[in-house]
Amino acid sequence: MSAIPDPRTTRLRPLPNLIFASRWLQLPLYLGLIVAQGVYVFHFWVELVHLLEAAFGSQAALDKLVTSIGYKADAEVTALNETIIMLVVLALIDVVMISNLLIMVIVGGYETFVSRLHLEGHPDQPEWLSHVNASVLKVKLATAIIGISSIHLLKTFINAGNYEEKVLLWQTVIHIAFLFSALAIALADRLMSHSSPRDDR
Repeated sequence: MSAIPDPRTTRLRPLPNLIFASRWLQLPLYLGLIVAQGVYVFHFWVELVHLLEAAFGSQAALDKLVTSIGYKADAEVTALNETIIMLVVLALIDVVMISNLLIMVIVGGYETFVSRLHLEGHPDQPEWLSHVNASVLKVKLATAIIGISSIHLLKTFINAGNYEEKVLLWQTVIHIAFLFSALAIALADRLMSHSSPRDDR
């Protein structure tokens, strides 16, 4: 019986090797997403510092918060109120959820499409990474996008007085479209997994 070749020592022909090595062209993209992650971290702390300063009576920080969340009132805003705090906190949660989405794309995408991270047995290995593949990653990304869209929609409804009815309607329609898209992706993935060929017995 002939021995099975070790995949680590198997050499590809030049053209297949070039095609396979082209996956490393994605590396700068993932490095760029890491930079974008750093920008989100910086933005999160800037907004949090403004919230803390406004809580201690800084009018300049309060004005920056009001501008960033698009809050409008009939009278000049001179102190934090529950609506402003809620909108700022939702904006911070939005940043965290987008950051989580970035992590899934960076770690899961690199593991799936570029190279192994060899995290097996590492105490900090994400639970979802142990069974990630293109289909699982696609479903998780769709679910994350729905969560982000839900936060945006909640922020809009809380601050509904500053939006036209057309904007509210279209944001709701877009969120429902995201929801149905995620359901369709999950259903298609489930149908494909059930229709995959099985070993003959």
